[in-house]
Amino acid sequence: MDANWIIAAFVLIDTLMERLGHHRDVRAQVPDSEVILIAVVAAKDFQNHHERAVCIVRQTRSLSGPIDVTRFNRRLHKLADWLSFIATTLGAILRRGEVFVIESLPLPVCRRVRARRCRKVCGRASCGECAAKKEKFFGWRLHLMCTPSGIPVSFQLLPAAFHDVTPVHELAVVLPPGARLFGDKADTSAADETSMLADTGVRRIPVRREKMQPHAWFVDAIELGDYRHTIETVNRQCEKMGMERLYARTNTGFELKVLAAIIALACTNMD
Repeated sequence: MDANWIIAAFVLIDTLMERLGHHRDVRAQVPDSEVILIAVVAAKDFQNHHERAVCIVRQTRSLSGPIDVTRFNRRLHKLADWLSFIATTLGAILRRGEVFVIESLPLPVCRRVRARRCRKVCGRASCGECAAKKEKFFGWRLHLMCTPSGIPVSFQLLPAAFHDVTPVHELAVVLPPGARLFGDKADTSAADETSMLADTGVRRIPVRREKMQPHAWFVDAIELGDYRHTIETVNRQCEKMGMERLYARTNTGFELKVLAAIIALACTNMD
């Protein structure tokens, strides 16, 4: 664990919660900001393994007081809205420039052979396919929009069967008019690009498929190759956080780990 990173992340989370009107319970030995910090540290350094993160942080005496795993999980679930609020607010604060990239990440809940016995998600809507890895999975798909430096500015968690183009309009609403949104082949749709430009003023620049008309601007094709590295870097960071192997008993717990990973990604890639 990087002590400097932990301190910086704590100051950021604690300041945000204070500015957003959070009132600390004076009876709690460990403040809510430290509970959220443990979840973020678990995502960054322990592949979202909460029990391991609680034990290590407690042994290093990095907390204001004692806390066990059961108490941590209960308090973290009560702070679910705050995790979502912090992740969204960080995206709004760190949203700079006019260039952004979008990517979708497969988040399996279980293996396909166990799909019929899964109690968290069910149905064909949860059956998806990862074209990059040429494999099918069962669970969710995270649609993530980032800055060129890899800071998440907008995100949405949808069932795996939903196409990559489905949430793009909603994610791009927060972008300034005239912004450019780079993506991969899964985001290619000429009709959708036209409607998105007319509705939001955002120009989407995906990787063209074979036999498709190339981009009108030669510069777009050049920049597309450069910004693809950002997508690959974000993918590697998310894989390192164990986002493709998340374990949770409930959908709420699964979503909490995803939100903690998004906050950890923002704290890691910010200047």
